[in-house]
Amino acid sequence: MTIYNVMEEVVRDVLHQYKNELHLSCDCDRCIDDIMAISLNQLKPHYIVNEKHRPYIRAGHVADRQGATNILSTVVKAARIVSESPRCENITKE
Repeated sequence: MTIYNVMEEVVRDVLHQYKNELHLSCDCDRCIDDIMAISLNQLKPHYIVNEKHRPYIRAGHVADRQGATNILSTVVKAARIVSESPRCENITKE
């Protein structure tokens, strides 16, 4: 049996949808993963066992305006943290 955290997909979708508006100092895989991890540690997980329900659960998160705003706000905060202190090799240290 596979267990899915639908919140991972929701956060990934929000991150990619607003990537340009976030003004990331770096958008390498490491920085994106760091933003994802910080965001997911702040948000309540939403686990499911039936993969067929994923689209319905994701749509529910998008339709819930307050919840969607909370997710976006969390991603913005995480992006700011990572942009201020990236751990990747792509940013030259001054």
